[in-house]
Amino acid sequence: MIALRQVTIGIGGRTLVREITGEVRAGEFVAVLGPNGVGKTTLLRSLCGLRSPQGGSIVLDGRDIAHLTPLERARHIAFVTSDDAMTDALTVRELVAIGRFPHHAWWEWNPTAGDERAVNDALDLVKLQPFAERPFATLSSGERQRAWIAMGLAQGTPIILLDEPTSHLDVRVAHRILALLRDLARAGRTIVCVLHDLNEAASYADRLMLLGCERMLAFDEPARVLDPTIVESAYGIAIERLDTSRGPRVFPVL
Repeated sequence: MIALRQVTIGIGGRTLVREITGEVRAGEFVAVLGPNGVGKTTLLRSLCGLRSPQGGSIVLDGRDIAHLTPLERARHIAFVTSDDAMTDALTVRELVAIGRFPHHAWWEWNPTAGDERAVNDALDLVKLQPFAERPFATLSSGERQRAWIAMGLAQGTPIILLDEPTSHLDVRVAHRILALLRDLARAGRTIVCVLHDLNEAASYADRLMLLGCERMLAFDEPARVLDPTIVESAYGIAIERLDTSRGPRVFPVL
């Protein structure tokens, strides 16, 4: 479980979100939503210990994350973000194997049988085993996203944080990625994922966290968060809601 206790986050001396309080439960898929620049990525970086909050505390299974070593954090939390720099020379398998680094001492470079199993299992889960020996640079955008997710899976952590894993993907591939994340949560992983599409998030996530106006506007099940009044306060545009057999959907009023 991740508990946020009066957490205030910011960057460059500017406060983005003030006094967030809430809990992300084990085995839950939480989607973080909000306008550009509201602090979604900064929140993820704070959750995994890469950026210290300006105030408050983030507690992982009863321990303040600020008191954990980088290695301890890396064995509990995987942070998946798309960064293709310096990866073009790697094969897909080599990229995924990077996720095993937290399980080795700095002087241990040779992979173990456990590493091989973890990498193969991760490739199987994202259905990239046939691409394992291909250069990462030859993959499509959707395949690259799956490779990044596989690296997070190979890390073997109970918590996976993902920053916009469906950006620049077509509808079909985006929904495959989200279905994979939902299945991982149902299998026991805790997923916290930054998304932009409100309706995609409502279709797959257990709960939505909506940021805006320098605060957490809502953190609840999709049917409660996708209230037009709440969404309008976040994005500054008129919203219409349609309740369907598969849950609520919202649309801007043109």
